[in-house]
Amino acid sequence: MSHPELTPHALLTAGPAAPGVNESPWLVRWDLLGEDAGDLVRRTLPPTLDFHTSGTTGPSECWRRTRDQLWEEAGMLAALLGPERPEAVLSFAPPRHVYGALATLLVPARLRLPVWYRPHFFGALPPSPVGRWAVVAVPWSFSALRRKRAWIEARERVAVLHSTAMLPSAAQDFVQEAGPGRVSVREVFGSTETGGIAWREWGPDDPPWDLFDDVEFVPDPHAPDDGVGTPDADADVPLTVRSPRLAARPGLAPLPTWQTDDLVRPCGARRFRFSGRRGGLVKINGRRVSLGAVERALRAVVDCADLACLPVADELSGEHLELYVVPPPGRRLDRARVRALIAGHDLTVQPRHVHIVDRIDRSPTGLPRRTHPTRPADAGAAT
Repeated sequence: MSHPELTPHALLTAGPAAPGVNESPWLVRWDLLGEDAGDLVRRTLPPTLDFHTSGTTGPSECWRRTRDQLWEEAGMLAALLGPERPEAVLSFAPPRHVYGALATLLVPARLRLPVWYRPHFFGALPPSPVGRWAVVAVPWSFSALRRKRAWIEARERVAVLHSTAMLPSAAQDFVQEAGPGRVSVREVFGSTETGGIAWREWGPDDPPWDLFDDVEFVPDPHAPDDGVGTPDADADVPLTVRSPRLAARPGLAPLPTWQTDDLVRPCGARRFRFSGRRGGLVKINGRRVSLGAVERALRAVVDCADLACLPVADELSGEHLELYVVPPPGRRLDRARVRALIAGHDLTVQPRHVHIVDRIDRSPTGLPRRTHPTRPADAGAAT
């Protein structure tokens, strides 16, 4: 797969939603730009750009970001990569989503580096010299990179920026296989509505997240505290933030604050640990999925006494769903029959596996809602 070259002007004129910008590989040489990149961005992109949620937990919603907000946030993401001194960028993140618009289109402009975009799991990596690289990753990128170990081993250094969903297990394998000191992974936590909220350098000890400088916690008035107004470090609270980069609905003023779908445990004034998501939400390949909505849809399809969906760690996508089904009293259910029934219906996400069980224990010690500690990188993000 070749990477046809586009000029920076052609890329920005097409815009982040253009099919050709998202579905085909390309190369843009920001390093050869003969003018200030910020001037070109301000002259070429419209004053506002619209991004849409996936519609997997309700109707798809449009959220509007200003060009200046995006350019400012791209500078913040570029600053995360700056200490690694990258000389080129490889991106897997589609620009139609906020994270891709930021990291694929604008971060290379901020860094004045050439960027190769590869939208598919299979395909060639840039046939370029060795050196120091930044990689803009989505969950499946790590499995794709593991298939190209020789390319990774030829690089002096690889700095990965990851967002949109939980970091998959393949990420840790990728880091270990690359060898000591060759790879770093920085994660960004956020959403379509907020842009980037926090970041961390990934490590096997699951480090806390640091808020970006222009983001503030908004205290939850109902959250328990330590008696002097500080959030209880042992209590999970909804993550509510204030930031000048919050999105706006078309025709309305920007949001003053936003409460995310996430539960966090504060670690002081500007750090937190992620605890999970409210309302039975999970994130699969960057898409918010309501377990309750999927289960309701499945109950309309499968004649059963009970069923439940369980999020399971996934090497490629971060998480996938597995379906547990209890047959009706006195009857049997065949897994192949259940799979055929659900395959014929337009579900938000198809369960990866079907399990026929005698009962589903929903007690605190019964069937867990997850099979691993949650570690998202929900960010900037394609939701």
